[in-house]
Amino acid sequence: MSELNFSKDKKLILSMIQPTGTFTLGNYLGAVKNWGPLQEEFNCVYAVADLHSLTVTQEPSALRKNSLQAYALLIACGMDPEKSVLFFQSHNCNHPELSWILGCSTQFGELSRMTQFKDKSAKHADNINAGLFTYPVLMAADILAYNADLVPIGADQKQHLELARNIAQRFNQRYGEFFNLPDPYIPKMGAKVMSLQEPTKKMSKSDENPNACIFILDDKDTIIRKFKRAVTDSETEVRFAEGKDGINNLMTIYSVVTGNTFEEIEKEFAGKGYGDFKLAVGEAVADHLEPVRTKFDKLMADKAYLKECYTDGAQKAQLITRRVVSKVYHKVGLVDR
Repeated sequence: MSELNFSKDKKLILSMIQPTGTFTLGNYLGAVKNWGPLQEEFNCVYAVADLHSLTVTQEPSALRKNSLQAYALLIACGMDPEKSVLFFQSHNCNHPELSWILGCSTQFGELSRMTQFKDKSAKHADNINAGLFTYPVLMAADILAYNADLVPIGADQKQHLELARNIAQRFNQRYGEFFNLPDPYIPKMGAKVMSLQEPTKKMSKSDENPNACIFILDDKDTIIRKFKRAVTDSETEVRFAEGKDGINNLMTIYSVVTGNTFEEIEKEFAGKGYGDFKLAVGEAVADHLEPVRTKFDKLMADKAYLKECYTDGAQKAQLITRRVVSKVYHKVGLVDR
């Protein structure tokens, strides 16, 4: 196992993604793109949350493929296995072990109030399983097993982080101060990317319109074609303003990938039409994502290297969490092993 180069002077930040297919441009610009630079400032733990994905019915071979691709994408997007702990959630048994202990400090009523449980139960009425109900406890275990200081979250995960804090606080009150109370991490940079066809809605991989969503592994021609078909408005002036949702979205995307301000973008396209602007955005995005696509293809062609990385990452993760879980076992009164 390679050395775990975590500094005692840095806070620990934990991020996990579910293997639900290729990242969208929204996932990338809004979150994943910002994870790489965090490695210089924090001790970073990144994982593919494959256990969480089992709350809905999965086709085994597709899950295995999507999980490996998600892992490769993390590396392609800038996560460095030498700097961070990068692994599959299912490869660290300390997560589900701690989940059982924490579940015994979680109230039924707390879980029944989880918004995502209600939403997913309605969406998957034929499969309202116990895992769907209790997975916020496993999410708390994911965080608390590392005594994480910070967790990057979106609005849909705020309730789960609050539950993790409540569980940690209850455990501390019952057994003595032990767990950190994890705080949400709001990235310094990030962009809310909207649908290219319905710019008042967030870009989503589940959108039925194939032109609404950019995937970071789309080839250049596909990206440019989708941007050319992006919905705008009846005007022709490229400017950021209320009521110009389509153009505002394109300007946001162009700003993030080029580093240009809205004012600079407006000057660049003064006197030009939407066609020129949409083509420029498509080309800029395609060029920005090209290194990610190239590195991803290279990684997927070297399965031995990927296995070496995720095996090493799991060993590092186990090293950190075993200490935490062993202390938790002792605190609750289990016989030391």
